Amino acid sequence: MKRTLIRYRTKPDMADKNAELIAAVFAELKAAHPEGIRYLSLRLEDDIDVLKGTKFFWLFAEENLPEKMVERFAFLRACNLKTGRAWAIKESLRELWHYRRRGWAELFWRRWYFWATHCRLKPVKKVARMIHNHLENVLTYFDHRITNAVSEGLNSKIQTIKKTPMGIGIGSI
Repeated sequence: MKRTLIRYRTKPDMADKNAELIAAVFAELKAAHPEGIRYLSLRLEDDIDVLKGTKFFWLFAEENLPEKMVERFAFLRACNLKTGRAWAIKESLRELWHYRRRGWAELFWRRWYFWATHCRLKPVKKVARMIHNHLENVLTYFDHRITNAVSEGLNSKIQTIKKTPMGIGIGSI
């Protein structure tokens, strides 16, 4: 399904009249093509932040996004926000691990690195440079296909056990 996002600003005193006109246009379109038209109207005040309450949206991979969040997340991505660009750059880097050969992975890396360092987002540039400084270690994965994920997981379990209180506490004696 193709989605089209139309953003516009109106004068505050004309907002109600404008909303009525838009609703009339979409009612006419829906009468002509009832199966293909969906209409969502969002009116935001000047002091309302579009990103408010979306912190965890950006942490999901696209395929793991809960169904109830899909439509709002699609709207946010279509808004052409800096956060959306950073998310797209992060998601595209995940493709690196799908390559089987080091040479292809390096080619992908160079393209991704160029994109990340020319995106005008300082935090993304900082992370890209940090990964670039350790690139040889990252690319070693393509030679040996070994990661330290198991040892990191085991370490996480050990840290959790160390923090979990067990036995009788001194204060209860």
